[in-house]
Formats: sequence, C-alpha cells, structure tokens
Amino acid sequence: MLQIALPVLCALFVWWFSTGLVLYLVTLPQQTYRWSLLATTIAMAAALWGLSASSTDATASGAYLAFVCAIVAWGWQETCFLTGVASGPRMDPCPRELDGWKRVGAAIQAILYHELQLLALGGAVAIATIGGTNHVGLWTYVVLWALRLSAKLNLFLGVPFLHDDWLPAHLRHIRSYFRIRSMNYLFPVAVTAATIVAVLLVVAAVGPDTGEHRTTGRLLLASLLGLAVLEHWFMVLPLPVTQLWSGFRARRSGLAAHDEGAEAGIAHRAKSHANPGRPLGEHAAMAEPHQSFSVAQPVLVFPIPTVNGG
Repeated sequence: MLQIALPVLCALFVWWFSTGLVLYLVTLPQQTYRWSLLATTIAMAAALWGLSASSTDATASGAYLAFVCAIVAWGWQETCFLTGVASGPRMDPCPRELDGWKRVGAAIQAILYHELQLLALGGAVAIATIGGTNHVGLWTYVVLWALRLSAKLNLFLGVPFLHDDWLPAHLRHIRSYFRIRSMNYLFPVAVTAATIVAVLLVVAAVGPDTGEHRTTGRLLLASLLGLAVLEHWFMVLPLPVTQLWSGFRARRSGLAAHDEGAEAGIAHRAKSHANPGRPLGEHAAMAEPHQSFSVAQPVLVFPIPTVNGG
C-alpha cells in the first residue's frame, strides 16, 4: 500500500510546491527577476545533471530523482516565460478584427520564443536520458509539455473560466488571445485521452510482475496526468483555484497596481459570458488587469493558476 501511496503523495506535493514557488518568484518586484533567473538557471543545470545521473538507476529512488529533476527543469522555463524573458516577438494585444488563421498566427507570435525554448529544453532532457534505462524524467517532461499544449489550445479556443489572475502586468497582452465560452471541441477529447492514459498507467503499475522502479515511475506519471486533468477541469468549473497557492503570493505594494481595475474586470467578465465565443480583445485585455495566466497554466505545474503558465 505504501509503495502505491508514496508516488502519488510525492507527485501531489511536488506539483503544488513547485507551482507555488514559481508564482512567488514572479510576484516579487521586477528588479529581483535577474536573481530569480540566475537561481533557476543553476537549478535547471543541476536538474539536467541529475537526469543524466539517474538515467542508469533503474530503482525506485532513481524514478523519484528523475521525476523531481524534470519538474525542476520545467520550472526554469516557466520562470523564463512569466518573467518575460522568453515569450514572443509580438507584444501587442490581439486586435478584435483578427480571426481564423490570422488570429492563430498572431497567437503563435505572442509565445514563439517560449515554444522554441520548450523544444530546446525537451531536446536537452532527451539527450540527458535517452541512452539510459530510466526514462521517467523524459516521460515526465513529455507529459508536462503535452498537457501544457492542450491547456494553451483550450484557452485559445475558449473555456468558461480562465483563472489567469497570476499573469504579470508585462504579459497582460496574452489574455487577449483567450476566449471565454461555454465549451470547445478539444476539451472533452483532451481530458478523456489523458484520463485513459492515466488509468492504463495505474493498471500497469499494480500488475503482478511489475518491478519497484516501474511501479514507482508509472504511478508518478499517472499522478501527474491526473493533476493535469484536474487543471483542465479547473477551466470549466467555478472553483477558487488560486487559493491553493495564496500563501505563495509575494506581499508588496506593487500588487496594488496589478489589482487595479478589478471591478472593471468583473463587469467585463459578465459581458463576455453574455457573448460566448468572443475573444477578450485589445480593450478587454487592458480593462481586465485582475485576470492572469493559468499554469495548467499543468504552473501546471505551472500555471493553471496552469502541471502548471504558458
């Protein structure tokens, strides 16, 4: 029983704490960002070394180490994105008249550097692990990347609740690429597929001939998938999600500017619900500073509030 419970509890704690830590760093004054980026870059380098070292360790401890190192590496790119170091060449809100493929192109430009960074980091993780027998770290990164991509696409296509009140002011323009609508066609497909894979991993993990390493690794991945699915459901359920990380919010006077216009944001949200499927647009993005990014946003890890930010 303990062999099953420990990986689940480990994944839950690492997801919650790592998301909160990144959110704390990006709510500090901007003059601290250089130190946050330096610290997380050092941590990322150490994580890549840990992934390489653990790639030949086919034990339960090797699975735990690889999982944590992959999360640490993921946290580095989340910090880069949320501090504005790696977002995209387009820094303006999406014009209301853009639609179809033009809107897709504009959205890609808004996060292009971040997407390229994700690919580069994924390549580094693959290089560090591909020759070994322990691939938990690589699969952890793949799960995070796939579900983060799903979260971004769902926000782009439209969901009822954005939960984006952690998005820093310098990334405020990204909200204009989100839509508020009752549902989109991708959401049920993504949630169902991720749930099925998570269940299959659990079944495989508790099989009679499964070794300790495979049991631990599969349960860690299944738990991460489950948390990513939970972050997806946060987008359609009216839950106070950000309260999970309220203790990590930095207390500083600059937050007053971040919350300025909250009443206008509430009024706009009500208007957006009355016109489902309509993008937030340029004026809405500037009038709703109280909303921010969703680390399924899995700060999904990384941010929803995005397992999960980008």
